[in-house]
Amino acid sequence: MKKINYISIIAFLTLTLFACNSFLDENPKGMLSDEQLNIAENIEKMVIAAYSSLGNDHYTEPNSPWPYGDLRSGDAYKGGAGTGDMQDFHFYETFTYMRDDLGTVDGKWYRQYVSISRINNALARLNEVNENDFAKKQVRVAEMRFLRGHFYFEQKILFNRVPYIDETVPVDEYINVSNVELTSAQLWDKIIDEFRFAVNNLPEDNEQVGRANKWMAKAYLAKVLLYAAYEQDDENNVISLNNDKLNEVVQLTTEIINSGKYGLSEDFANNFLCETENGPESIFAVQHSRNDGTLHGRLDWGAMLNYPMNPEYGCCGFHQPSQNLVNAFKTSAQGLPLFNNFNSSSIQTPSDLKSNNIDPRLNHTVAIPGLPYKYDPDFIFQDWWNRQPEIYGQFMSMKEVVLPDCPCFEKTLPFMSSSKNRDIIRFDDVILWKAEALIELDRELEALPLINQIRERASVSTSLLKDVDGNPTANYVIDTYKPGENCTWDNNYARQALRWERRLEFAMEGFRFFDLVRWGIAAEYLNDYFTSEKNRREHLREAKFTKNRDEYFPIPKQQINFSKKLYQQNYGW
Repeated sequence: MKKINYISIIAFLTLTLFACNSFLDENPKGMLSDEQLNIAENIEKMVIAAYSSLGNDHYTEPNSPWPYGDLRSGDAYKGGAGTGDMQDFHFYETFTYMRDDLGTVDGKWYRQYVSISRINNALARLNEVNENDFAKKQVRVAEMRFLRGHFYFEQKILFNRVPYIDETVPVDEYINVSNVELTSAQLWDKIIDEFRFAVNNLPEDNEQVGRANKWMAKAYLAKVLLYAAYEQDDENNVISLNNDKLNEVVQLTTEIINSGKYGLSEDFANNFLCETENGPESIFAVQHSRNDGTLHGRLDWGAMLNYPMNPEYGCCGFHQPSQNLVNAFKTSAQGLPLFNNFNSSSIQTPSDLKSNNIDPRLNHTVAIPGLPYKYDPDFIFQDWWNRQPEIYGQFMSMKEVVLPDCPCFEKTLPFMSSSKNRDIIRFDDVILWKAEALIELDRELEALPLINQIRERASVSTSLLKDVDGNPTANYVIDTYKPGENCTWDNNYARQALRWERRLEFAMEGFRFFDLVRWGIAAEYLNDYFTSEKNRREHLREAKFTKNRDEYFPIPKQQINFSKKLYQQNYGW
């Protein structure tokens, strides 16, 4: 959190984590007792330490979902120096050689539970303090439960069946908590309860940017309810939709939309620039920072691999948009998506963008050789900025990166990153969640203006998409859906439009794979993608999604061993 004193956090954690027992009959220097920790001042520091888990990142198991949600969705190729560079990510992308002993999968599991452990520690101490001694107790409890809900939500969509451990479970009992102690539905209920508590106990406005508030909690509650509404059997098949949950999604999203607290930014670009972060569209974001008293600041380590290989940056060429994704931004003469034949020809050069109709969001998302990089008309993306174009093509991702002259940019050799925030929930997401729930409730006409609102904003987000002469970099043609004029807005068409809109709006942000699994279409969709895309990219030649297995990561073998075989492996593994 950008307004929190990180120096005091480090000093506190240093005392806590590195204290040791003496062999002498003396009180150890630097150790804090429970009595010392369970006071308002120190509990507040532990709450801050729990928040810092959002930014405790590393490029091998990033908090950013791009390796888990983009590489596994057909929206992105791994990139880097061939298939052996960060090879586990290659396995994510192709599925074929995924195993339960991959170090990065185990590392991701571990990092998530380290974060949950910090939250549980803070909650246990909050439970010990009297509200008379700590007036903010109830609010801080709600903040921690909000954060715990976030990390368990991520564990749920990554691994499905995970052990649920809260602050009431003694540490020596962890070993007895099974990952299948709760059914999948019961685990969803636990996560939902976290956000319900947060909604009921958080203020509408909290003290500092980044702290959870009631509206953040309502948004996250809507998100979890939407996921949980698509009920799955034990083999990961979507077997039913829960209308009660969908109706609550509509209610919550309506409250957020009508609150006046948030709105769409005038330009889509504002969601991906340091100078406009924490704007009207940002609901819940990781608050990155630099020059804050820590060694390298709270930089976005999750994006460290994703910069081009030119002198201004230097490394490492990961996270490259797929040709399939780029082609999906083409539009018809009426400005609507080409649902059925978007992939019959490919967008590759600036001239292709002039001879086709293009959704403007393409040039906010994808770096294309010969066009300005990240809105700078004098900084032209070149073919040779790609690391292995013969393997992964010529495109690169732009939403997560910044220009080298940005005040938020910082090199941490051999890598580089920035203090630009990463949004976890934005207002555009809330609008499309409501539209999705309405469509699944057979209320597609009510969803129409919501989807059109997103498209209208996209259509006017072209002011930064100019070349050095001030001309548009593509032939931008995008329009709203107009039933009876350019479309037939029945339920099936509306569902297709909604799912397409989510792909374009959140392209390369790491959400796509989880959408596919939620909708129950991952196997069909991805195997169709591999059938066509393997003809373009040799590294996808053996790629195959195995239905009823690949919807979730395997439970890491190391974790099963640590549990003395108490944990059970996910179905299909």
